[in-house]
Amino acid sequence: MHAKDILIDGYGRIQEEVHAAVDGLGADELNARPSADANSIAWLVWHLTRVQDDHMADAFGRDQVWLAQDWSKKFALGLPAHDTGYGHSSAEVAKVRVASAELLTGYYDAVHTQTLECLRSLAAKDLERIVDENWDPPVTLGVRLVSVLSDDLQHVGQAAYVRGLL
Repeated sequence: MHAKDILIDGYGRIQEEVHAAVDGLGADELNARPSADANSIAWLVWHLTRVQDDHMADAFGRDQVWLAQDWSKKFALGLPAHDTGYGHSSAEVAKVRVASAELLTGYYDAVHTQTLECLRSLAAKDLERIVDENWDPPVTLGVRLVSVLSDDLQHVGQAAYVRGLL
């Protein structure tokens, strides 16, 4: 099995878990926050999708799905266009409200499609390419892809936990 096949499988698991976390929930459940400063399922899924979208677009020289396919207008959150949720305050988390699970899964599925296109294009040597020199050591594409995979799985696990609380 090639590294890209392992990554494709891993990112496929994120998609499965995103759908499992939100399917069948209404707006009230998606937007509910277990406590005043906790993250909602809507925020968690939006954020993990924004991070994947942002990081994949940057690493592969692509446009963000959020902007290119007008998802920012469909969500109408009142946040800056390139906001991914990183470092959000409780008040900013509160701005991420959705009307339906379909909005969240629609955006995630569009990002997933672009992610798969990027991953399928990989050759083994591509994983060594430096994509971020702001760290010591600099971040390679392989490290970035695993980092996003890990972060997304943690956030979708949190969304599943919040669903269980509801």
